[in-house]
Amino acid sequence: MNVCVYTLGCRLNQCESEAIADSFAQEGFTIVEEQNTADLYVVNTCTVTSKAEQKARRMIRKFAAQAPTLATGCYAQVNEKELTELSDNVIVVPLEKKAHLLKLAKHLKAGIVGGMDIKAGCLSFSDGKASVFDYDAASFSYHSRAYLKVQDGCDNSCTYCRVHIARGKAVSLQADQVIERALALEQAGFQEIMLTGVNLTMYDHQGDGLGGLLEKLLAKLSDSVRIRLSSMEPDHIDDRLLDVLTDKRMQPHFHIPVQTGSDRLLKKVDRHYTVSELSAILDRLRRVKNDPFLAADIITGLPSERDEDFAETRRFIIDQQFSFLHVFPFSPRPDTPLYKARDRVAESVRDERALELRNLSEQLHHAYRLRQVGGGAEVILQNRKGGHWYGLSGNYLDVKVLSSPAFAREGMLIKGTFGQVLGREKRMEFIPDAATL
Repeated sequence: MNVCVYTLGCRLNQCESEAIADSFAQEGFTIVEEQNTADLYVVNTCTVTSKAEQKARRMIRKFAAQAPTLATGCYAQVNEKELTELSDNVIVVPLEKKAHLLKLAKHLKAGIVGGMDIKAGCLSFSDGKASVFDYDAASFSYHSRAYLKVQDGCDNSCTYCRVHIARGKAVSLQADQVIERALALEQAGFQEIMLTGVNLTMYDHQGDGLGGLLEKLLAKLSDSVRIRLSSMEPDHIDDRLLDVLTDKRMQPHFHIPVQTGSDRLLKKVDRHYTVSELSAILDRLRRVKNDPFLAADIITGLPSERDEDFAETRRFIIDQQFSFLHVFPFSPRPDTPLYKARDRVAESVRDERALELRNLSEQLHHAYRLRQVGGGAEVILQNRKGGHWYGLSGNYLDVKVLSSPAFAREGMLIKGTFGQVLGREKRMEFIPDAATL
């Protein structure tokens, strides 16, 4: 039986999807990509933007025309009726039952042997208790590195966002459980682990925080395992966290949800920092790692965004020389304070600003890659195509490996040097060290 797990949205969704896929693989099901035919589809949805929701509806309709389709995730949580009405073949699994999907494979396997209809089996699987931290994959079908969920929920209430409405208050996985799961991943041969959460820097923010967790984790892991953070909200980046980021195993790749470079708009949308505070944090991140990959989320067209606000944001981006921008035109989210804002920016202006920043992102990303030419790096091999291995560097650059060791395998870590920038492919050449070969 073929199963496809299709994911939209954040790295936390990707982490949870991998655990769901792993639970099916452990029971002997075959995990397939979206372009392949499946007997069951699971769509892990996102509600951050209306476009993410539109794509979810489109994919759910497509999949449901072929086989029973389970819709879960944040969009499914806040719009269950909307998704249920797409097709009789759609079954919505709200977030409080999402972790039950980890038991579905065993349930279906037993039922299939006894002649159970797949849809009927999917409607009767959610007995017993489940935790948001039950996602503990031993294998990863859609990624070459390991994902480890350590946090969920968010205590912030940004006025444009409804993820905190869908996910609820911040909760954290106990440090000893994080360490146990990370050691199991190391034992399984993974050389990079990405820590994920809804608001990762809110991990145990009333206690030792994310910095304290990383201290304990790094003390137990070997020198061969790299740690990557999915994203870091700036209002909880403290001295302890910054200090632990100096460890060589912490990867020089930081994703910061900036949203705007205007102090007026930051206050309006209830972000808990100023532009000057953010600048100080970014300066320190550059000091703990040499020219790290700094990505930023930016929203254009927030209600009341004036030309001068956009100019401040653009200037801030250029001054900080971000390596990449994730640009989102403002998308009014139901149940949020800004949903019915009367001071909306015209969509044409919003979209023009988004296009301008995306073009700026291309320039900044190219400049960052040029700065890396001739520099040393470590690369995780991801896939092989056309006689070459392709991978991802510690500072989050796609690379084409020029000559690979004969014993190369997916997920393997190799050291080497960046060659020239491959502009058309938006990659860099990577030359492995002679010792690796």
